[in-house]
Amino acid sequence: MILLSQDVPQSSGLSTNAAVLVRSIRGPKRRAFFTFLVFVALAATAPAQDKAYPRAASVLQPQAYVSLQPVPRGRSFEVAIVAKITPGFHVNAHEPSEDYLIPTKITADLPPGIVLLETAYPRGVMRGFRFAKTPLRVYDGSFTVRMKLRAEAGAPLGRQKIGLTVAYQACNQDACLPPTKIPATAELEIAAMGAPAHPANAGIFPPASPMEFPSQR
Repeated sequence: MILLSQDVPQSSGLSTNAAVLVRSIRGPKRRAFFTFLVFVALAATAPAQDKAYPRAASVLQPQAYVSLQPVPRGRSFEVAIVAKITPGFHVNAHEPSEDYLIPTKITADLPPGIVLLETAYPRGVMRGFRFAKTPLRVYDGSFTVRMKLRAEAGAPLGRQKIGLTVAYQACNQDACLPPTKIPATAELEIAAMGAPAHPANAGIFPPASPMEFPSQR
């Protein structure tokens, strides 16, 4: 597998058609990412053809949605993160099929009075790639992660923001980009306990959702 180091310019002049080869290994307790840079010069008879790869942070575009507006104190609600992936690329599933793969993970920076109850990730799909002997579990196209939260009785009233961080590694059939993290934001309005609440973003939160939270399994 070729992993591009975007700290080294692709047009660095070291050689024509240079590539950066990297192996990623995740340890049993803490993922340790070891990088071995090997510049591979192609044969002199090979045609000059440098591939241009996107920045890692541009491959995935997340958008956050809230299921209730407003959210009364004492009520549970959901946040959905819909992530679109650049065509031709994929990211590893949250529960990858191989130990060495870096999982996709979303974390939340919660404002006072908002509690995260649980998170539901999609299973992913099995795809075959030239660099892998067996199919790998990945997300491609787009995927949705749902978080179940609760507004506590003492949650500050008014507009609040939930900061989200999406961590992932994007690959295509030929190369993997460096692991990266990108931000997203969910905005909501906290109302008094017992205030009327209205479902929001019905297309994102259908009445009968096929996605189960861990507590429902």
